[in-house]
Amino acid sequence: MATLILTAGRSYAESADRYIEAESQVTTEHETKINGNRVRYSAEIGTQPVWDDEGGAVATLHYTYYKRSDVKDDTTRPLLISFNGGPGSASVWMHIAYTGPKILNIDDEGYPLQPYGIKSNPYSVLDVADIVYVNPVNTGYSRVLKDDKGELPSKDSQQKMFFGVNADIAYLAEWLNTFVTRKNRWRSPKYLIGESYGTTRVSGLALELQNSQWMYLNGVILVSPTDLGIERDGPVKIANRLPYFAATAWHHKLLKPEYQAMALEDFLPQVESFALNELMPAIAEGGFISEQKKQAVIQQVAAYSGLSEAAIAQNNLAVSTSYFWKELLRDESKTVGRLDSRYLGLDRQDSGSRPDYNAELTSWLHSFTPALNYYLREELNYKTDVKYNMFGPVHPWDRSNDTTGENLSKAMAANPFLNVMIQAGYYDGATNYFDAKYSMWQLDPSGKMKQRLSFKGYRSGHMMYLRREDLKTANDDIRTFIKASLPANDQPARYRR
Repeated sequence: MATLILTAGRSYAESADRYIEAESQVTTEHETKINGNRVRYSAEIGTQPVWDDEGGAVATLHYTYYKRSDVKDDTTRPLLISFNGGPGSASVWMHIAYTGPKILNIDDEGYPLQPYGIKSNPYSVLDVADIVYVNPVNTGYSRVLKDDKGELPSKDSQQKMFFGVNADIAYLAEWLNTFVTRKNRWRSPKYLIGESYGTTRVSGLALELQNSQWMYLNGVILVSPTDLGIERDGPVKIANRLPYFAATAWHHKLLKPEYQAMALEDFLPQVESFALNELMPAIAEGGFISEQKKQAVIQQVAAYSGLSEAAIAQNNLAVSTSYFWKELLRDESKTVGRLDSRYLGLDRQDSGSRPDYNAELTSWLHSFTPALNYYLREELNYKTDVKYNMFGPVHPWDRSNDTTGENLSKAMAANPFLNVMIQAGYYDGATNYFDAKYSMWQLDPSGKMKQRLSFKGYRSGHMMYLRREDLKTANDDIRTFIKASLPANDQPARYRR
């Protein structure tokens, strides 16, 4: 069953122009099985305006809202609000590969299969939470709107309104207020989940929603987080890469037998300890480190990273990630992926200091793009000639005044109910897992809130959920996080002495 409402602009028959309606809504009814149990749900897909201070529609955001239809009282049912990153990336990635009721037709390690398409997700968190996937301006079908004169705002005006760390957070908070009001979800426990740059977005939204919209959250989930404005330059930045290098080398079986014989989760803590306690101080000493100490550090970095001692020495211990992707399997004429180092690439020539392309991203786009376009049109019945932007035009992006990590910490301090979980793949070289751990430590340097902060690691990359084993585990971790962060009835939000 499907219903279609178009409430703004002209009908499709009245114009050959390609544009998106400022407001639209299509609802379909579905049924699936999650963890063996039957779940009935509705899928509402549509657009909702972004308004300026004068109440005029300046943009419209495309969303997909899944609501369990066999739950009659949603006042205590959680609402999970999902964003991807980029900036400039649509919500497609987590929508049809992670938490939603449908996932890509891919193999158990995440590689594309033909025919392209989707299948039921037996691990979706829709059993415990309703979910809305939001596309920020110029991603997915979301677009800037023309004014009454048929003109778009200038590029400068668009950037000030939408395309920057703080502008993005401000207009999305307003949009979410409207969405929650329209769907009558103010009493529901609310959670934000963001992936990659989406973690910057949801970290900032946690405080913005609290301070400007008076909307308090129960949880924030950071998937493959960015730096969140937390400083980690110099020796910290360099040393933090080594555990990721070690995980990748372990995966490709390039380490000593004693390391390869260890479970990855047992091996990595010793690499992390070395990175913090030996590599970081050695880098800080620079050219004034003793030759004996330098050689000892070089030998150990080589042993952990799978690179040669010569490569480590030639880079003065400061091996860049791009060099690592090119160098690790150079002798085999292969490169490893940036966002997921399990993926292999082929370069035009073996020499050079960085790969020609991102092996993993081409694989992902290979499978996501046709599946998403089919799914929205044929199964959710949303039809438009507007192109779905997997990556949309949002640059230049204003990254100034990024205090999103600090803002998340402030939101937690002011809201005793707010919990944070970080999820990261060990083979992610873009937002590596040890940087994610470091950011978690800096979110609460006092240790006063550390019981409300947790970290989960997975044997995969940036989109850990593409590997079927991690799809199950990561969704279970979200499910457990949501259940554990729901306060008991009549439990007050307060700190006690």
